[in-house]
Amino acid sequence: MRRYNLAVLGIGETYWTQAEQQRLGIEEVLLYSDHEEENSSHTQRVALMLSKEARSAFIEWEFHGSRIVKVSFKTKKEEITMNIIQCDAPINDSNDDDKDQFYDGLQSIIVKCPRQNLTILKVDLNPEVGMGNNSYEDIMRQHGLGESNENGKRFANLCAFNKFVISGKIFLHKRIHKATWVSSNHTTENQTNYICISKRFTRLMEDVRTRRRANIATDHSYGNPAKDLREEEQEDSN
Repeated sequence: MRRYNLAVLGIGETYWTQAEQQRLGIEEVLLYSDHEEENSSHTQRVALMLSKEARSAFIEWEFHGSRIVKVSFKTKKEEITMNIIQCDAPINDSNDDDKDQFYDGLQSIIVKCPRQNLTILKVDLNPEVGMGNNSYEDIMRQHGLGESNENGKRFANLCAFNKFVISGKIFLHKRIHKATWVSSNHTTENQTNYICISKRFTRLMEDVRTRRRANIATDHSYGNPAKDLREEEQEDSN
């Protein structure tokens, strides 16, 4: 996290128990979610790690079951709050009830974030949005990877409805900088992790790409926006 100068790091599929706020060393803080039911299995769960700088702007955090955690931060513009929502969606083979419950829950959280605020969605959504952008030209371009599946369509619909730009589909890159997941035998690559941003703040992003050299002990790769999103307070709020 320090090597890449990150203020906030989103983590999916932690499998930790009990939602809590935990101090790591002298600088970072970890916030992670849990199941709402007692004695639940070690599945799903997401987390956000905050740097010392991010902690100084911290307002509050909340978790919504095991799959969603939301953190709010102050900016230099009092009327603008930055919300970061980290989530982990059911896989494409999950039943429709589980998917409906997740996306309905995520929508209920997004709708409570005022439109004038900067909201960032950091997602391990297990969808494949694919390369095309038919009917979604306002929120993405044709710079994705692979073919779209049902989860990808659900995700694209949610972003279109809430005016979120899918940043991983905006910038043209080589395949190695698009894939966020690689199989253990290195024969299959997919783009299943995304960073999305409120459309009115899209100009804050200069680039988004995968960083494969980051050691995160997982089959997923770390992706980051090139421009410091903390600069939102310098942007015109109109």
